Amino acid sequence: MTRLPFSRSVPALATAFAAAATAAPALAHHPMGGQVPQSFLHGFLSGIGHPVIGLDHFAFVVGVGLLSLFCARRYLMPGAFVAATMAGTLLHLASVSLPFVEIAIAASVMIAGILLVLRTDLRAGALAALFAVAGIFHGFAYGEAVFGAEPTPVFAYLLGFGLIQYGIAVAAMEAARRLFAEDALRRTWLRVGGGAIAGVAFVFLAGHLSPF
Repeated sequence: MTRLPFSRSVPALATAFAAAATAAPALAHHPMGGQVPQSFLHGFLSGIGHPVIGLDHFAFVVGVGLLSLFCARRYLMPGAFVAATMAGTLLHLASVSLPFVEIAIAASVMIAGILLVLRTDLRAGALAALFAVAGIFHGFAYGEAVFGAEPTPVFAYLLGFGLIQYGIAVAAMEAARRLFAEDALRRTWLRVGGGAIAGVAFVFLAGHLSPF
């Protein structure tokens, strides 16, 4: 199998992710087809689906896992993001307004990708703060899917997206740690992943900032 050199693999992956990002943007905030969940099961399934079918959210959660890899308490770091997304959803349900939510989400994805590409090692506190701020906006967007729902499906929704986000972040972290045991090789492929994540962010930012 022919391997692309690093200089070509980043834009290739970024292009692939960007194409996927444009394929189904309308689904990003409607895991149940736009219907408000009416039961625990529907709420839970909606929570599981939202961070997966929303490629901007998925890319950032993967970035959370990869950025957490070199932290001493790596398994706690995704928890800061998960807790913040729950808080953001509750803010939405409380009818609190946040400005420029979609742009802030795309910007957070871009920042995660750039940090991976540049191999910038942030202190755990700074990284947790980034995850927390980003999580508020991602969670606020999640809240649209259950706005007006009863408490039971809302609780199930929070549980569902909390579990799936933590699972995705840890899976990304473990995949990078196990597949690329050598530190130099791991960092190289983290930069590739960062380029792909930044590519996703670019597509979403361009879409939100475009006048057309």
